Amino acid sequence: MGVHMKVYDSKMIRNVAILGHSGCGKTNLIETISHVANAKKIPKLTAKANMTYSMGLIPIEYDDYKFNLLDTPGYSDFSGDVISALKVCDLAVIVIDATDPLQVGTEKAIELTEGIPKLMFINKIDNEKARYKDVIEMLNGKFAHKIIAMISPIYKDKKFCGLHNVFENVDDLEGEFKEQAISMKEALMELIAETDDETLEKYFSGEELTKEEIQKGIIIGVHKGDIIPVISGSTINNVGTKEIIDTISSYIEPTYLDNESPFKGQVFKTVVDPFVGKMSYIKIVQGTVKKETEVYNLNREVKDKLANIYSINGSELIELESAKAGDIIIVAKSPTLKTGDTISTCKDEIPEDEINFPKPQIYYAVSPKNKNDDEKVGTILSKLTEEDPTLDFYRNSETKQALLGGQGELHLKTVINKMKDKFGTEVELSDLKVAYRETIKGKSDVQGKHKKQSGGHGQYGDVKIRFERCENEFEFDEEIFGGSVPKQYIPAVEKGLKESMAKGILAGYPVCNIKAVLYDGSYHDVDSSEMAFKMAASIAFKKGMEEAQPVLLEPIMKLSITIPDEYMGDVMGDINKRRGKILGMEPTDNGKQLLIAEAPQAETFKYAIDLRAMTQGRGYFEMEFARYAEVPNQIAEKIVAAAKK
Repeated sequence: MGVHMKVYDSKMIRNVAILGHSGCGKTNLIETISHVANAKKIPKLTAKANMTYSMGLIPIEYDDYKFNLLDTPGYSDFSGDVISALKVCDLAVIVIDATDPLQVGTEKAIELTEGIPKLMFINKIDNEKARYKDVIEMLNGKFAHKIIAMISPIYKDKKFCGLHNVFENVDDLEGEFKEQAISMKEALMELIAETDDETLEKYFSGEELTKEEIQKGIIIGVHKGDIIPVISGSTINNVGTKEIIDTISSYIEPTYLDNESPFKGQVFKTVVDPFVGKMSYIKIVQGTVKKETEVYNLNREVKDKLANIYSINGSELIELESAKAGDIIIVAKSPTLKTGDTISTCKDEIPEDEINFPKPQIYYAVSPKNKNDDEKVGTILSKLTEEDPTLDFYRNSETKQALLGGQGELHLKTVINKMKDKFGTEVELSDLKVAYRETIKGKSDVQGKHKKQSGGHGQYGDVKIRFERCENEFEFDEEIFGGSVPKQYIPAVEKGLKESMAKGILAGYPVCNIKAVLYDGSYHDVDSSEMAFKMAASIAFKKGMEEAQPVLLEPIMKLSITIPDEYMGDVMGDINKRRGKILGMEPTDNGKQLLIAEAPQAETFKYAIDLRAMTQGRGYFEMEFARYAEVPNQIAEKIVAAAKK
């Protein structure tokens, strides 16, 4: 490609996201496309599936076109990158493995691309295990009457012998292949006719449509999602690759792009490299941008400067003089930019819609192997959460743990490997501690007396307090008559109670929902002090809790679980086993069920893993804190016993 890259006109740029299940051949497809584009001899590609964990940008120049290919990871643990790529693409290519038509990754890709123009590439079509018919059947099931096999395989004696283009003559085809080709072309012509009234009239009066009308019809149909082209091929043997490139250049047109307005772009991906620093990937939404441009970050209302703008070749950045609407550029070391931000040369422009990333599915506590690395771990994880918005990192003040959340175990493992390989810091993951609380169920009325006589000043404080349960975290009232506790000591009593609430009497967890009423007491002219009344209050607190049926509370989480119908029974049964309950269910837009349930936090830590296992990877969920509830007796006894150890 050389180190120089020309400036492409918006009409000649195509942004293409490549999706599919891990191992279906996405990266291979990109390699073959780039070889075809560079018209070099194709090296024999390895059949070994290399895992893609993050999105790659591969710009390819071909026949005056520039294709910005976005390679996305196939595992749902890394769906954040898929969502980023889909935000900026003109077209999604979903790669399907013909030897295994119903993979979860395919299903996920289809779900995520709802409303986005797409093309299906059926890979490994020349493999003897290929099940072309099954794939077509599966696609027809999901997209009734939209699937058009533009490029289909022909088999002779069960052996793959070539491809047929829907516009080619059918004379050399035989039997079912001939029938299939004829009916496919009829279906396509009908879909084209439906894209516009004039064409429809012409089509029904039996007139032939011109080449231009056919092309225009396909462009409109694909853009609206009414036509989904299917191309068959084999990345390993370079079959169907050129057909993909031709289909993308002929039938995909970028949506209306405006080059006259002020420059505006959106950051859709951030990469943090220990050597290069931060790189922001930006899709130009309108206008043109040159290097050395001053911009406004519309989301953060700050100024920034784009010193240089780049494209990329492999891992090498290529400087660009300028770039136009529709293109994708990379900006290095820009401190204010975060994924999702919109920048513009005009501060009155409206920011683009935010990018919606999935919330973490699973959390672990994270701690450094080397105790002195605590600060460092926080710094690195803040960088990595900036790079990957589907991660979450925060410190829980109650349990004193640093928590790392992600989309699954594989996701978090890659984060930990990255910390070690890129930043030289090793960490361990451990289970979360539950933030239990303590409160009382009954009422009590107690006296707390603190009295010490020793040389010089003694200490004296004496209070009588009633305790009961309340809705608020803590309520304090006083009903002191005749100065039995002098006014100046009352705040000390409240403070003593508040400080005592940090550690309950059952297992040392924070205490909540307690109302205390100070109604009597006594004092000493010389020996009383704030300190003495604080001590008296804490003695009263311990007694008061003991006599008012102390109980343990646990956090209860609300779960919103999306699953295909057939797993409903298993998932509901499993919620019951977790001491949970189902609150309701409703069908979703994409033919699944949304289950709303509640379960104790202690029972949900590994839910992401279990749900995946129960639903073959097809279920996902969101979880949020709902409330605190009493821990059942047998479980509470175990927790108290463990704390006393």
